[in-house]
Amino acid sequence: MDKRSILEEKFESEQLNSLLEWRCEPKNWFVDPTSSQLVLQTDQETDYWQKTHYGFEADNGHFLYTNIDKNFRMTTKVKTFPKSKYDQAGLMIRFSKDVWVKTSLEYITNTLSKLGTVVTNHGYSDWSTQIMESKEIDLYFRISRIAHNCYVDFSFDGEEWMQIRLAHLDIPCDSTISAGLFACSPKGKDQTVRFDFLTIEELSSDPNEAYL
Repeated sequence: MDKRSILEEKFESEQLNSLLEWRCEPKNWFVDPTSSQLVLQTDQETDYWQKTHYGFEADNGHFLYTNIDKNFRMTTKVKTFPKSKYDQAGLMIRFSKDVWVKTSLEYITNTLSKLGTVVTNHGYSDWSTQIMESKEIDLYFRISRIAHNCYVDFSFDGEEWMQIRLAHLDIPCDSTISAGLFACSPKGKDQTVRFDFLTIEELSSDPNEAYL
């Protein structure tokens, strides 16, 4: 691994990297070494959301994570096969129930989905979105955490990155946070999700590293 690598999981073995653990583990998941993918199906009515607009609190989405006390960049490639409105999967970082960030492509209709990021501070979620026309596409996501700042980007090819969000995290600069893959089905179940890899590399305290 590169000297700055914290985690490099390519899903080439049936056993997950020992640094990874589940929060709200899905009933159906496995590592497929033939395709080098983590494959899962979402359980019924799973989500992450806090209070804003809808009034409800949901904190039971599937989250495969490791704990990190450094500045870092986390990257994945994911393809979803949604069945129900709001099906989603991507990357998440989490300090607590009241402070977290998730990014994904969220299924809306057979022709439209919403690419976006939810940032939650002080127990209230906000959701920034942009419309995309396709629901079944491979997307790359990355989240960079530097001190109490969070940078969220996406890519179609893993080379050219486009910013989705820059946000403040209401946490101490040296906090340990959880970081990893997430998937949810707020209104249904059995969305199939395939993750190609999860990599996490250490960053310095220079904000410019988030854009390299």
